[in-house]
Amino acid sequence: MKFGLFYEHQLPKPWKEGDEHQLLKDALDQIELADQLGYDYVWEVEHHFLEEYSHSSAPEVFLAAASQRTKNIRIGHGIVQLPMEFNHPARVAERIATLDLISDGRVEFGTGEGSAEIELGGFNVSRDAKRREWSEALDAITKMFVEAPFAGYNGEFLKMPARNVLPKPMQKPHPPLWMACSQHEYIRTAALKGIGALSFAFIEPEQAKEWVDDYYQLLASEQCNPAGFSVNPNVALVLPFMVHEDEKTAIERGVEGANFFDYSLGHYYAFGKHRPGYSDIWDEFNQNQLQATTSASEETGHETISRRGAIGTPEQVRELLRRYEEAGVDQVIFISQAGNNKHEHICEALTLFAQEVMPEFKERDEHYQARKQQRLALAIEQALERKAPALHADEDYVVVSPPRLPITETINNK
Repeated sequence: MKFGLFYEHQLPKPWKEGDEHQLLKDALDQIELADQLGYDYVWEVEHHFLEEYSHSSAPEVFLAAASQRTKNIRIGHGIVQLPMEFNHPARVAERIATLDLISDGRVEFGTGEGSAEIELGGFNVSRDAKRREWSEALDAITKMFVEAPFAGYNGEFLKMPARNVLPKPMQKPHPPLWMACSQHEYIRTAALKGIGALSFAFIEPEQAKEWVDDYYQLLASEQCNPAGFSVNPNVALVLPFMVHEDEKTAIERGVEGANFFDYSLGHYYAFGKHRPGYSDIWDEFNQNQLQATTSASEETGHETISRRGAIGTPEQVRELLRRYEEAGVDQVIFISQAGNNKHEHICEALTLFAQEVMPEFKERDEHYQARKQQRLALAIEQALERKAPALHADEDYVVVSPPRLPITETINNK
């Protein structure tokens, strides 16, 4: 099993001058430390307008900075929102490829369709069409990665003529593909498209086993028709995280932040009524922690994050992770930057976990990955045979530039 860190860039109110600056600088320090300690992935999401819950509206910029302060950790762009009102597919392809180049081929390309009304409404994204937009955009982007030149696209949402979309990614045929999965239904979709499943729902190991078994059964079936030009067989899930030798200290340092993460998630995705610029989610959370957290869990259908997850002593966390490992989970992604969790506590927890818990899992992971690749090799080969081949623009296609106007006529037209 591999381990990653997950960033929403949470920033509870009240805010003071310099808070956002410090938030991002602390996160970069944490990622640099994680790279040195041997963590495998860092993931950052793309969100817009989600005050306090996620100040992460330009992850491509943040991850580019992280790539220059690290050497080995995988750069997880998870997720990019693909409805075209958020991001034009060509711009996504250009950004992902550039990030892959400057990170020396370390990018993981996670995708999603968005679901919070404050985001969808802010960009006038149709709730009824967003799933179809996501699927079409992903199809176009993977073609842009490999087609030189891109043959163009005539879909329901994307109408684009032939162009050579540059640059091309360092990883061939393209970075590993993932999709955000909050429900079992989405896990199945990821498997059928041959892409990794990023589960952002907190689920127990026993439920995780059901999801993992279903995912790998579908991925290895004849129903799998890859969305891209490679298959990425992986299931990752998130857990709240804070480790300390003393259990009480770990709880004091981590549980409140985890509960705020859950509550603020519910505020935007389930029960909240938000007044942009005026709502105070941290204050609401503190007024009614228990009731609000329970309501968020019930309305979103998620297990409540207040059940601690990977918050505890090294031995407690080790035993929990062994259960997820036995369930077949490929990667656990830790949420430690949540609520008002302190930077120094996060760094201490990352270091302690890397020293006391991580080594045994890393030792087993190498053998597990080899067995998995061997087990799935034939199924992946057959799935890729079902994938329609890449096209290329007709070399006779010409883009004619308009004639240049004389300078005097240009001035007159203005």
